[in-house]
Amino acid sequence: MSIVGRMDEIYNLQADVLKTLASPRRLEILHRLAESPCEVGRLADELGLTQPNVSQHLAVLRSTGVVEAQRDGREVRYRLADPDVMVACSIMRGVLQRRIRRLAGLSEVEPTATTTMTTITHRPASATASSGVGSLR
Repeated sequence: MSIVGRMDEIYNLQADVLKTLASPRRLEILHRLAESPCEVGRLADELGLTQPNVSQHLAVLRSTGVVEAQRDGREVRYRLADPDVMVACSIMRGVLQRRIRRLAGLSEVEPTATTTMTTITHRPASATASSGVGSLR
């Protein structure tokens, strides 16, 4: 297989994982599992979800290899397959927080040419003389 063919497959795998992570509930589950491995029932209790719902989300996360199940007697404990998935989530969270700040900054009222002209026109005489800017009246 050529390097291009391998790269296409990596893109497909990455897209599958990103689709899996596109659920706020699954992200919440991942953040909880980043603390420590956990059973379905306890996850459901801690997150305020039903056990069947958590089981469905975990099945999707397992199908893409994001989480792994480990049987311990009758209990099945879930854990992150690779902790670096949380690094990726953290990086994306930072990107989004910066984007929100940028967008919030754009929504602030910026001075317009009219505002600037009014400020220059109404400067005290001492300010216009010292700044070298004449009156625009």
